[in-house]
Amino acid sequence: MRWWSFANLVSNAGTWMQLTVQNLLVLQLTGSAAATGLSLSVQAGPGLLMGLIGGAAVDRWPRKVTAAVSQAVLGAIAFTTAALIAFDQLNYGILLALAGVTGLIATIDGPACALLGNDLVPTEDVPSAIAVGSLVHSVGRLGGTALAGLSVGVLGTGAAYAANGLSFLFVAAVIPFLRPVSAALRRPSGEPAGAPAAPTAPAAPTAAAAPEPEVGTGARDGLAFFLRRPRLVALAAVTGLSAIFGRNYQLTLAVLVTGPLGAGASAFGTVSTVLAAGGILGAVLAARLRRPTVALVGGLAAAGALLQIVAGLSPSLIVLLVLVLPMSVVESISDTAGTTVLQTDPPAALRGRVLGVWRSASTGWGLVGPPLLGFLMELAGARGALVAGGLIIAGAVAAGALLKSRRRAATGPVPAPCPSAA
Repeated sequence: MRWWSFANLVSNAGTWMQLTVQNLLVLQLTGSAAATGLSLSVQAGPGLLMGLIGGAAVDRWPRKVTAAVSQAVLGAIAFTTAALIAFDQLNYGILLALAGVTGLIATIDGPACALLGNDLVPTEDVPSAIAVGSLVHSVGRLGGTALAGLSVGVLGTGAAYAANGLSFLFVAAVIPFLRPVSAALRRPSGEPAGAPAAPTAPAAPTAAAAPEPEVGTGARDGLAFFLRRPRLVALAAVTGLSAIFGRNYQLTLAVLVTGPLGAGASAFGTVSTVLAAGGILGAVLAARLRRPTVALVGGLAAAGALLQIVAGLSPSLIVLLVLVLPMSVVESISDTAGTTVLQTDPPAALRGRVLGVWRSASTGWGLVGPPLLGFLMELAGARGALVAGGLIIAGAVAAGALLKSRRRAATGPVPAPCPSAA
């Protein structure tokens, strides 16, 4: 797990180097901000359209082999781009094609690497492993963004792609030496030997435990399972609303700081640093989670929404900075809790496909969120967008909790089993 975490830190830094440089490269080739947005959409598009198929592939193929091959292919794409830049053969059309292929391979690489990391620890430590992954992502993002500026200034744009290619090859080289935890160690204590290796999240008590529905091996079976699982649908609803109306802080807070608060770009840089620090702190705290639930995710989302409302009303930059840290901490813990539920609730044979469904859904709200939030800011301003977004999230969570409590009340208490006849 230590080797895997270190490899992912290197890979995340390389990925963020490439993403940062890619935007600069598109601007150099086209001089158009719209073209930059299109390149990002082309790279994200396969996740929306092919996420379920990529997840099905992860369920069918050996996980270590799948992750190693996908990392090697992503490295080859990065090296190809670096070579085209070096020989001055790269144009916008080729860059879009390479971005599309990268997005396509990522639909397989994402769930394969996520589930492989969970295989390296006992079941009870999966939340901690996911929190470590979140910490690695946050640190890698900070380091990669800083290294991107250094590489462009000293070695040119192609160097960032070459560095990212090396980072992918490093991960591919580490994977064969990883030792997944055996099924015996992954089984919770007290569970019979024939039980599944990974438990599902605690469910509401019922009069009789319903057997797990039969599932097939096709891609659509993963979608059908997801839609039949109320807790996964609720998790998607809470996360989607939070992503659209509550977590685009790089957009909303940038407008708030430079607009109503009258500060400059350097002040927003300070806000971004505090956001990053909060994300790292939240990942460390989230490592203590053991059995997170959708209710916990909803409660954290509501708490973050209330903090967002107060932040929208901040009278000064100092007050905003005080609020930004807990906002980021809550967001990070909520993300880790939600990811843990998502990766441990489904049966092991379905987890790749469930992650594929999630990738499609998250790509969808990732594409819809920024334009919708921008339109909301046009109507209500940055303060109004933050307040309205917080009210929408908190209201949705409260409505869901009320609906759940009413259903429980209508069902009534669980009857005690009848004694056996003499």
